[in-house]
Amino acid sequence: MKNCKEMAARWNVTERTISAFCKAGKIPGAVKIGKSWQIPDDAQKPADGRVQSGKYIKRTSNEYKPLPIGISDYIRAQAEYYYVDKTMMIKEFLDQKPLVSLFTRPRRFGKTLNMDMLRVFFEISDEDTCRFFTDKKIWKCGESYRSHQGKYPVIFLTFKDVKFTSWEATRDKIRSLLQEEYGRHENILSGDRLAEYEKEYFIRILDGTASEVDLSSALEKLSKMLTEYYGTAPIIIIDEYDTPIQEGYSQNFYQEIIGFMRNFFSGAFKDNRYLSYGFLTGILRIAQESIFSGLNNLTVNSVLDEEYDEYFGFTDAEVREMLQYYGALGKYQELKEWYDGYLFGKEEIYNPWSVINYIAKGYIPQAYWVNTGKNEILEDVLKNATDDITERLYALLQGERVVAKIDQNVVYRSLSEDPANIYSLLLVAGYLKAPGKELQADGSWLCEVSIPNREIAAVYKSEILSHLLQVGAITRTTANKIAESLYSNDSDRMQKAIAEYLDRSISFYDTGAEGFYHGLVLGLIALMDNQYRIKSNRESGDGRYDISLIPRTEKHPGILMELKWKNGLDEKMLERLAEEALHQMKNKRYDTEMREEGIGKILKFGIAFSGKKVKIMTE
Repeated sequence: MKNCKEMAARWNVTERTISAFCKAGKIPGAVKIGKSWQIPDDAQKPADGRVQSGKYIKRTSNEYKPLPIGISDYIRAQAEYYYVDKTMMIKEFLDQKPLVSLFTRPRRFGKTLNMDMLRVFFEISDEDTCRFFTDKKIWKCGESYRSHQGKYPVIFLTFKDVKFTSWEATRDKIRSLLQEEYGRHENILSGDRLAEYEKEYFIRILDGTASEVDLSSALEKLSKMLTEYYGTAPIIIIDEYDTPIQEGYSQNFYQEIIGFMRNFFSGAFKDNRYLSYGFLTGILRIAQESIFSGLNNLTVNSVLDEEYDEYFGFTDAEVREMLQYYGALGKYQELKEWYDGYLFGKEEIYNPWSVINYIAKGYIPQAYWVNTGKNEILEDVLKNATDDITERLYALLQGERVVAKIDQNVVYRSLSEDPANIYSLLLVAGYLKAPGKELQADGSWLCEVSIPNREIAAVYKSEILSHLLQVGAITRTTANKIAESLYSNDSDRMQKAIAEYLDRSISFYDTGAEGFYHGLVLGLIALMDNQYRIKSNRESGDGRYDISLIPRTEKHPGILMELKWKNGLDEKMLERLAEEALHQMKNKRYDTEMREEGIGKILKFGIAFSGKKVKIMTE
């Protein structure tokens, strides 16, 4: 057997290419041992499937399988649709055999489909389910892996649709999910393997009369009954476990759902001798709420971990293979710019939901993923943004990297304690990536974070700016007026546009600090990022300017802004304050940075605020 480095030298390609071939199943007999691929000595070099030209050939609809938009049923997905084979996840699990595994990934990254794949592979069934895997990668790995197929009872629950506005409705939905899952195992009521009291409990779950206490013990009791019936402890799979917890936070029944889940999961996973293995998926690890208190057998796999890094989302090799199948390799670069950019562990990952929608809907690039939900995470975390965080979020919008401490155990209510946890939530939720990271002694990470791709940049423009302004969506009319007035150096028109916006959109009580006005002006001009690189609070000359707009092309002038604020000013005093701002830019040589970059024409705006009044002076 050879490693990637040795085969790369033999075939005159890069190690990354060899790794991609292995992941795509293009090298028969290649096996991943630990984190390295081992390749048979006599392996033949696969055909190179990379883009050779910009040629784009779109097949007719009857020539290829449809894409599995919204399909999370493994049997159906792999039989009727284009299926990206993720069955090597089973091998990686069986090589390590952690007792309980938690996978945290953003929504719509294939968590439910993967969990259903695990269910079908491991679950005891009356039919021969191995036929759903004989043509998959896992089946080529040998009898030691195939021997686990169809050998365990499985408890499977998905909470992805448990989204209600009250604890009562949430509890009733969980009751119905348990009712259905118990119904799947109704056969164990036959015979005399269960005690009478166990059958009575089972029937209470089935007929919907179980109390809240009964429900909280449902996983623990069913696992015991399945073990008694089959002689083998079950595998418990809980998909999107934190969805009802997120709803509890946003809908004000947080304590009720946390209290229930603590007992529910403790009975299933903590010191449960009737458990073979456990799998959970979600967006967050809810550790600080003690849901998993004392669960020492829990192995967490997050977006920062290298284990299982390629199994949620699509790899570059998988995307190329998909485009080749649909005759659309010429669309590779556009697809990459829009939907690539995530880093899970060390693996470059594409958003799978967006990729399949992009191809299925005729290769039209737009923000597909952000339209699948209400982006409650953004709404919640932005309410707690400080001035410093606001400026950093604007910097991210300009394509810059921001250094942030990432705590993977962060939960929603900790935002009020430390708003800097915003970055942790945005990272695990898929709104940021971490191209640079360093593990700290306390288990947190110090990361360089940035926006992954054009799709997420689009949601920053449409969602983040409007929330940071605290005034609803920025109208296109207002944005156009601001842009046009800046280009034409028309301070009167700019002043009028800002004043109208202030008067129409902002309560007098929202005003009252320079940081507020700073954020407001940043928001109004941030939509111009195609023409300018926007910087805030940077050193230049003998001080720190408030806002600079550095042109991306020579046809636009540079723009500097200095903001001042004071309450209770009349028109004349407000004008003097704007002049003071203008003089400060000149006296402290704030234009030094731009002039060093060779920018000849620089516009300077001194902007003064007092309540809803604004005055702009220009040079």
